[in-house]
Amino acid sequence: MSGVDVSGVDVSNPPSIEAIRCEALAFTYPDGTAALRGIDLAIPVGGRVAIVGQNGSGKSTLVRQLNGLLRPTSGTVSILGRPVGRRHVAELARDVGLAFQNPDRQIFAGRVSTEVAFGPRNVGLDGAALDEAVTRALGLVGLADAGRTNPYDLGFSKRKLLALASVLAMGTPIVVLDEPTTGQDAGGIARIESIVEALAAEGRTVVTISHDMRFVAESFDRVVVMREGRIVADGTPAEVFAEAGWPALRSTNLEPPVAARVGASLGLGATPTEGALVEALRSASA
Repeated sequence: MSGVDVSGVDVSNPPSIEAIRCEALAFTYPDGTAALRGIDLAIPVGGRVAIVGQNGSGKSTLVRQLNGLLRPTSGTVSILGRPVGRRHVAELARDVGLAFQNPDRQIFAGRVSTEVAFGPRNVGLDGAALDEAVTRALGLVGLADAGRTNPYDLGFSKRKLLALASVLAMGTPIVVLDEPTTGQDAGGIARIESIVEALAAEGRTVVTISHDMRFVAESFDRVVVMREGRIVADGTPAEVFAEAGWPALRSTNLEPPVAARVGASLGLGATPTEGALVEALRSASA
């Protein structure tokens, strides 16, 4: 699927504008749980950023600040150079598309095509442009023949892909994926990886929450590690997954990807290529 076309909406932005900026961002739930504690984070336009950490570290709370589903207790969030403030969720949806971890919290329509059409229709697409966006999105996620199907006749993994299609069809310049590989087989993961690559090639900003460290290492150029509402590490996969960074990962109940552990033992670094691993293992066994 390499080279897939996810275009259809102009997502170009001046390169000097950051896609996302959070400054001293804090959020406390009504029950007193402090989920975010002074987050400072800047993501450039076109960046691919993975946010990782144990359950309860604040990852989902953070990304829900980006489209107005949650509002800061203190601090600020800006999207494409404009403060979120009290801007309406419907307005923010033109800039930030979020595919939820649980697709059943997102799906409501009785037909797959209707589900995918809802978002782009609400950001102003209609007629042939709307039909084209729906058709393209369903094709990208492998559901081209499921347009007339009831979403709940699909299995969980395909409902996850349907939720992703609903976001892709909107053509937002920022795409947020919450645990996109959960429940996917190898083919589904490869499809998602190709979509991330294609979105980035189009100049869109892709943010993911994921516990899948292999997916993170292979598809993202920056990793942000969270623990107890704070950022405890922020760098490239090579930096974050290097042996020196393993204690920070393990403090969040995460393990570095297998390739990083093998690469460290063979002196190949944290993000060795498959070819380098094969050659090193062949040499070691010779």
